[in-house]
Amino acid sequence: MARDNGGTSVSYETIYRFIYAEIARTKDFSWRHYLPRAKSKRGWRGRPGGSPASFIEKRVSIDQRGADADDRANPGHWEADLMGFAKYGQNVLALHERHSRFLMATRPQNKTAGLIARHLESLLAPLPPELRRSLTFDNGTEFARHYWLHEIGLETFFCDPYSPWQKGGIENAIGRMRRLLPRKTDLDTISEKRFLAFIKAYNRTPRKCLDYRTPAELILEKLLHFECESTSRPSPG
Repeated sequence: MARDNGGTSVSYETIYRFIYAEIARTKDFSWRHYLPRAKSKRGWRGRPGGSPASFIEKRVSIDQRGADADDRANPGHWEADLMGFAKYGQNVLALHERHSRFLMATRPQNKTAGLIARHLESLLAPLPPELRRSLTFDNGTEFARHYWLHEIGLETFFCDPYSPWQKGGIENAIGRMRRLLPRKTDLDTISEKRFLAFIKAYNRTPRKCLDYRTPAELILEKLLHFECESTSRPSPG
């Protein structure tokens, strides 16, 4: 609307404030279903229990991640997380590129650390080195074999315990995907074609933070740029 019309539109904050005010006034929690994530309260709510961070071999804190990954100006820095579902054993492994907001995802058969690492490698290895610089996780044990990815030139980092906001890109992406794949979804009923259509829909949605371009447009631009750059370099010797 802002790009096409250039006029005044209702901000998302106004919509949120109205709905939460109605919940507080009427005590009618059905209002929450008008929101993308259907939360009755705003904010993140932590879970009890200790963090497995101390059990992850070769774990490197996000504090040591380079500054070039923090400002989103440079491509090639990714975040990963698992998107869980109500049916036991069903998960989507999602990858989010910080610069373009591009999303890749797959459906692993389980969340054992070795299988998750191999899925991550199969998604990222085909990319040019300039688009696979670093990968940031939370402290889930499913990412315990992260160091296998060092073989393809990826640096790996972990958020501080109970700090999901440190990988806010993938958290936001999963929240958006929940509109298409709610937690109650049975993944066995979703064909691969339909699953990929959901990912394409995400990547082809214009984003305000990208000046109303789409993640697909931006990642393709970077791919073409690096491809042209590599073919124009003089051969060694």
